[in-house]
Amino acid sequence: MRRSRGYKRTAERCTEISQGYAFFAYPRDLGPREGPHPEKGARNPGHPFRVRRLFYASTPGVRKKHVPLANFRAPLRGAMRFLIAAFLLVPACRQQMADQPRYEPLEESAFFADHRSARPLPIGVVARGFLDEDEHLYAGRVNGQLATTFPFEITADVLARGRERYNIFCTPCHDHVGTGNGMAVRRGFRRGPPSFHTDRLREAPPGHFYDVITNGFGAMNDYAAQIKPRDRWAIVAYIRALQFSQNASIQDLPPQDRQELEKLPR
Repeated sequence: MRRSRGYKRTAERCTEISQGYAFFAYPRDLGPREGPHPEKGARNPGHPFRVRRLFYASTPGVRKKHVPLANFRAPLRGAMRFLIAAFLLVPACRQQMADQPRYEPLEESAFFADHRSARPLPIGVVARGFLDEDEHLYAGRVNGQLATTFPFEITADVLARGRERYNIFCTPCHDHVGTGNGMAVRRGFRRGPPSFHTDRLREAPPGHFYDVITNGFGAMNDYAAQIKPRDRWAIVAYIRALQFSQNASIQDLPPQDRQELEKLPR
């Protein structure tokens, strides 16, 4: 370790350094030294030097002294240079995952003969979750015949969903009551739909309405792409509710509702 002129290294100070009691920076000479070390408080313009001192470690029973240590400036400079060089070189080291051999949507491919990167599906493949095995639910048929029942229980939530979907997709032609006098018909659509309240449609099974929504009928296009299967059944349930509302009698009401209606003035 380099010694600084004017400072004495004693065994006691070295012991304190090894035990971690004191930490100092070594004095740094900035020019040639002339004469003895200046006294405390004196100034020696001919010997400009600077001493970097750090704080002592607070250790009880150890007298705080000025203990010169080695100058760590050069090692620190080397460490900083190494860190800066590593920081600059890291972006240059690209991983193989950063440049993946993938295609953007509709990007041309030189690998395939048709130059299409998006490959067509093999014949007969079915996407996961789209295998429509339930004929009753997805086709509206049972053993090849139009279903006369619903594939799931009809609740108030199902009717509310059916009303919402009906008002969106069906009312332009069938109107809100189902009489076939929607806005499209009133604005000049010549082949208007029939009323749901005719005897033929009141007696039609639920599978008939589901089949018409799925495959279309006459001038009506199919809505298989716009309406999901369960929503189609919900619309069919709401159509049944509309038919019942326009053809119900007082005998079809519960006893409590019937008594309330009988109290009303006629």
